[in-house]
This record gives sequence, structure tokens and C-alpha cells, in this order.
Amino acid sequence: MGLSKDQLIVALDVDSRAKALELVSELAGHVGFFKVGMELFYAAGIGIVQEIVAAGAKVFLDLKLHDIPNTVGRAARVLVRSGASIINVHAAGGSAMLQAAGAAAREEAHRLGMPAPLVVAVTVLTSIDRETYQQEIGFSGEIADRVRAWALLAQKSGLDGVVCSPREITLVRDACGPEFKIITPGIRPAGAQLGDQRRVMTPGEAIKAGASHLVVGRPVTGAADRIAAIKNILDEIN
Repeated sequence: MGLSKDQLIVALDVDSRAKALELVSELAGHVGFFKVGMELFYAAGIGIVQEIVAAGAKVFLDLKLHDIPNTVGRAARVLVRSGASIINVHAAGGSAMLQAAGAAAREEAHRLGMPAPLVVAVTVLTSIDRETYQQEIGFSGEIADRVRAWALLAQKSGLDGVVCSPREITLVRDACGPEFKIITPGIRPAGAQLGDQRRVMTPGEAIKAGASHLVVGRPVTGAADRIAAIKNILDEIN
């Protein structure tokens, strides 16, 4: 299976507007999506999302909203106005919060006459291993069971998909069907450093397992030749 440009998301894990826009300028012709996470959003504000969209790229706004339903719903309305194509919340917030986020995003997009963004739920972070999950966070059972349960909760709550580790792609796809979006960080091309990721997979493996979008950060943004790094990822898949 091939990978379209819009399925590859490059993470802008930088701390300034200037650095982010430099990467966007260099890579926008080669990928369709950029991820704006907490570091960049807190450094540059909502305007950075609008600037990336104005440059012709799409944005996955990765802020992992997690609060009481009313607060998350109101925050989702604001984020829709940025023009982001994907926003996320944390599945641990429960069904009322997930429903509030999805409903608010759709209502605000309708009010503004613009396409509604995908709203997806973060499950268990890719940096979490079994020991951390059970002994530090305090969950019983296996990570995969929690990811599956949260994916089904997100789907039942009307969301469009989830963010999960590549290791859980297949079980989410089997549980939630072919139309459910599965966004997977923890993507590491063969031979790349793992960094702080634990549950990882190569791009080709992730697409074969059923991922709809791949998030790649340091293997691209930290490469000496970033465009070549993107081409290598696409070559591995295709």
C-alpha cells in the first residue's frame, strides 16, 4: 500500500515561530501535514497554526485537551478557528468530555462555514512501557487492552479516530473498522534512534498494519538532508 502526501505528518517540535516556518517552507511541497504540539504552540501561539495553513499546508494540532467537558468544548471551538485540520483530546477524560469536544468542533465549523476538523483521542503515549503503565500510573492489565477500550469509547462518543502506538494499530483497526482514523507517532525508519519512544514501528510496518496517518519528527527534522529523509520513508513504504 502506498502513502499519500496528506498521510505523512511532520512534527514541528521546535521552540520558535521562525524555526517552524523555516521547516514549513522547506518541506511543504513534500508533505501535506505538520504537527504543532505543546512546545511550539506555547512559544508561538495560535497564530502559528494560521500561518502554516496560509502557506498551503494542513495542521494536526496536538494539544491533548483533558479537562472538564465544558472547558474542553469551549477550547475546541477556539482551536477550530485556527484552521487546524485535526485536533485531539485525551481519551482518559471520559465520554462526556469526548462528546463535548466533538460536538463543539462540528458546531463551530458549521457556524463559520468551514470543514469540521477531525477530532481524535489520544490513548496511551508511545513513551509508556509496561512497567510505567502498571507500576507508576497504576493501571492493571495490558496496555493493548486499555488502548482498545479507549478507541471504542472514542468511536462511541462520536470522534473520528485515535492516536495510538504502532503496536496497537491492528487491534484498533479490527475493533473500530476501516473508516476509523488511526494516527501513529512512534514511527522510526529502520536504523533510526529511538529517543524517548518505546513502542515503535517502521513506516512500512505501520501502513501495512492499517495506520491512516504517520507522525515523524526527529528522523526528518533532525536529518542532514530532510527532503531525502522524507523520500526514504516513502520509498520504504512504496
